[in-house]
Amino acid sequence: MDLNTIAEVAHPTTRDQLPVWTAGDAWLAGGTWLFSEPQTHLKRLIDLTDLKWPALAIGETELSIAATCTVAQLDALACPPEWIASPLINQCCRAFLASFKIWKTATVGGNICMSLPAGPMISLTSALDGVCTVWQAGGGEWKIPVAEFVTGDQRNVLAPGDLLRQIDIPLAALRRRSAFRQISLTPVGRSAALLIGSVTSDGGLALTITASTKRPVRLSFAGIPNGNELSETILQHIADDLYHSDVHGKPLWRKHMTLRLAEEIRVELQGTA
Repeated sequence: MDLNTIAEVAHPTTRDQLPVWTAGDAWLAGGTWLFSEPQTHLKRLIDLTDLKWPALAIGETELSIAATCTVAQLDALACPPEWIASPLINQCCRAFLASFKIWKTATVGGNICMSLPAGPMISLTSALDGVCTVWQAGGGEWKIPVAEFVTGDQRNVLAPGDLLRQIDIPLAALRRRSAFRQISLTPVGRSAALLIGSVTSDGGLALTITASTKRPVRLSFAGIPNGNELSETILQHIADDLYHSDVHGKPLWRKHMTLRLAEEIRVELQGTA
């Protein structure tokens, strides 16, 4: 869709060249949502692609994912065999309600910053203990776990002018035994519940609940819980009004599926603790 209110497109190549943020500005990376509907409040786009951040970098202790990394680039990552949680990458990429054309353009950072309950990059990075690096509008930077970055349906911690720079995934999280469950009302519909569980190094269970809730919910157990402990913990930590409601699923059904999928994950991982 043409954005006919845009008067300028800035192309910074370094952080120092980022223009001073003003009302009517928007960051442009993939632009798959930005150009999908009218944006009459916008006057300037700040194109991030000329910053040329490396899409993916594997360090000694972490995998760094640039905010401008596309879904296709992440899906194509050749993972070492010891990353036994790496199937989560492909599973979450395929949880997108998107065509291959969108995959080549949509970015990991854009999906996280949209902060939709069904954002699969939120599911992936929060389940793998991802940490966001945020460039502040006035200079400096700060870090926050992905699970805390998203605060609600299309809400997050970014202040005007703040920019998500990258997401760092500890390699230790990629070496954990994991289990993935996702459900939609239709075969290729938007996720109504997406849960990821993993066995921690000390034999505990880390469970991340997304899509069914308005924001990610992380639950940790010292060991693999029994069924009653798991369901009671979920009921205690997720109030009914935290379940999301839209045409892709009503809260009561999402709650039921959350409990059901969590139990499936518990049973699958119980033998691998």
